[in-house]
Amino acid sequence: MRIAMLGHKRIPSREGGVEVVVGELSTGMVSRGHSVVCYNRRGHHISGEKFDTEKLSEFQGVVLKDVPTIQKKGLAALTSSFFASVRAAFGKYDVVHFHAEGPCAMLWLPKLFGKRCIATVHGLDHQRSKWGSFASKYILFGEKCAVRFADEIIVLSKNVQDYFLSTYSRQTVFIPNGVNKAEVLPADMISDNYSVNKDSYILYLGRLVPEKGVHYLIDAFKQITTDKKLIIAGGSSDTSEYEQQLRSLAEDDDRIIFTGFVQGQLLCELYSNAYIYVLPSDLEGMPLSLLEAMSYGNCCLTSDIPECAEVTQEFGVTFPKGDVKALADKLQYLCDNSDIVGKYKENAADYITNKYSWSSIIDRTLELYRKPDKHR
Repeated sequence: MRIAMLGHKRIPSREGGVEVVVGELSTGMVSRGHSVVCYNRRGHHISGEKFDTEKLSEFQGVVLKDVPTIQKKGLAALTSSFFASVRAAFGKYDVVHFHAEGPCAMLWLPKLFGKRCIATVHGLDHQRSKWGSFASKYILFGEKCAVRFADEIIVLSKNVQDYFLSTYSRQTVFIPNGVNKAEVLPADMISDNYSVNKDSYILYLGRLVPEKGVHYLIDAFKQITTDKKLIIAGGSSDTSEYEQQLRSLAEDDDRIIFTGFVQGQLLCELYSNAYIYVLPSDLEGMPLSLLEAMSYGNCCLTSDIPECAEVTQEFGVTFPKGDVKALADKLQYLCDNSDIVGKYKENAADYITNKYSWSSIIDRTLELYRKPDKHR
């Protein structure tokens, strides 16, 4: 098959979960003999131009094509998805796969030209607090375009599947994100950079945006008694205002370390050596960072939103969303009971890599591409 993908920022990249998903799907499909083109945004890395990498025209067999992009908040996704949709509409593709709700606002265009169009809803993006009124309405418009025009809609959680059925009476297909078996690394770079060793820190790793609930984590951590540090790894998204608020909140506690955006060996070492991993989100699609943390054998503590609880099941610990006291109590309990943490660590990696294998998820996605046309 000839496949086009759009809606991501760029691949190869770890700027967000969407980019990781598009990278895994596209390279996996090429390895199975398909032709894949990914339409990348132009412009700098979301965490700053110092993280820019060499511009590529090909990555592991995937053809990469840049599209014009206006580098302003709310306009980058809109403009890049518009130009990518135009090129996909006129390209020789069997399938055009849209990622995220906002880009789906242009899904009708390649559909008009007879393309089979698939939409993956990575989360209910119009609910994210970082967007203003216009952006939220535009993203919601994209959601409605996906409902009306997409041949198939992929969702990453049962909760979002229920949302589309109850809101639009639209059937969707549940295909979760995947994860690969991780290579656990010793604490070399992180020991040099942050003066931490194995099991000496609690880890949050992800984008610094309000819906991730990092402010709850900082508030809760400041209430507990522990000699462990709290490492907050990740960069801001679209605006640094929330990150500045977090740094201000943490400035009176020297146990809290901000690393900024991390990738490569540094990222792997942070996952490999954490005492526990915490994801206190109010809103998620299907958090890739949680899958990755479990693949490294971490004890994971998350909010009890369905998108997290569905992933961890009995292999992780949850607290009521937004409840800082409950989060502090769970943090203290886990810090005081290393034997309990050890039991969660024993089973996490095997459970998550067996249940969420990228290989099976790529096969399921390709099967959906091949299904006979049937709108709804």
